[in-house]
Amino acid sequence: MKAPSDDLASFAGPERDPGEIRGRARASGRVAAGMFLTRISGLVREGVFAHHFGTSVVADVWRAALRTPNILQNLLGEGTLSASFIPIYSELLGERRDAEAARFAGAILGLLTATAGLLAVLGILAAPLFVAILFAGFDPDQQALTVELVRILFPMTALLVVSAWGLGVLNSHRRFFLPYVAPLGWNACMIGGMLVGSTVFGASGDRLAHWLAWSALLGGGVQLGVQLPLVLRLVGELRPSLSINVTGVREALRNFVPVVAARGALNVVSYLDYFLAAYLATGAVAVLGYAQTLYLLPISLFALSTAASELPELSRDRQGGTDRLKRDVGRGVERVTYFLAPSTVAYLLLGDVIVAALFQRGEFSPDAVRVTWAVLAAYSIGMSASAASRVLSSAFYAIRNTRTPARIAYLRVGLSTAVGLLLMLPMDRL
Repeated sequence: MKAPSDDLASFAGPERDPGEIRGRARASGRVAAGMFLTRISGLVREGVFAHHFGTSVVADVWRAALRTPNILQNLLGEGTLSASFIPIYSELLGERRDAEAARFAGAILGLLTATAGLLAVLGILAAPLFVAILFAGFDPDQQALTVELVRILFPMTALLVVSAWGLGVLNSHRRFFLPYVAPLGWNACMIGGMLVGSTVFGASGDRLAHWLAWSALLGGGVQLGVQLPLVLRLVGELRPSLSINVTGVREALRNFVPVVAARGALNVVSYLDYFLAAYLATGAVAVLGYAQTLYLLPISLFALSTAASELPELSRDRQGGTDRLKRDVGRGVERVTYFLAPSTVAYLLLGDVIVAALFQRGEFSPDAVRVTWAVLAAYSIGMSASAASRVLSSAFYAIRNTRTPARIAYLRVGLSTAVGLLLMLPMDRL
């Protein structure tokens, strides 16, 4: 008769061998390396932006314009595909069902492209309505410029959604560096657009914002184009379709719905932040953008890299048992907490030094440094929790449970909205 511990060991599956653990660490390292290069280029982009726009009215308009079509990327992009596409595609690959995996990838590509394209067209047509609702605090001139920029940026976001599908394919094939370094092309195009527009053509203000928007659209194409050759080679016979009868598509769509609902709820919080900031002092919307850039930097490097590299592996061997899953997730949470705690302390105590070193030049004043530090300090308090939640969400997605992260997202929306409304006006007066 076997001891209970024997049954538990059988259920839990074999222990991870050191080679596999090292392999996962290397995968996480490749994601982190790609993200590091991308985020560094993003900081350079923000530095150039701060030099030319500071916390001016046009800086507020650009942040608002970039946020408006971003709903496409948030609802259909990387996070949603991580929950609905990667687990199924990775499992098909792990079971050596390559032909079915290719058909599944093609069907998801077709459905995703059609949806993103249609929503981009609707966004272009309805841009005046979106801007009037989301940024009612802007004056008519600000709203008019925002509409012009939004109509350029909606097609860019559709390209980034398709690029996220490419990222899902590459991650499932354990190709981690390229998809996370590809956004460097997007940043490079915007940096080049601002520098060429200002130095060669003497553009500033509204004109330079248009240069920036068209450069961002070009950058979206570059980000997608960098990934396509390797994606096509790995998938093999890729045939985009709109069929929902392909193996895995119906399950992906079922998983897709609660994730979209959850991300939609989180978008409400994000848009509420910008909606409220539009009623505050000039530069408030721009300051949110600068602070969020720095806030997301350590989360991207340490949390997203771990979550992105673990998801395909957890999806491949999800039958290994709950003990194995808990061990893998526990290691991931420990890793991100280890790195995020010092980042939190640095932002709280040295945030003004960091902001000044990166942004204080040209139109970015010392007052803007202090305000950005205050916002960054508030963000940083929840940084470790937010980072750990990325890893935990990946674990739920791997076991095909998309509803639990959705419920937690709704709770987060309620709490964030209540606290934001209570603190907005007193902190604005301060």
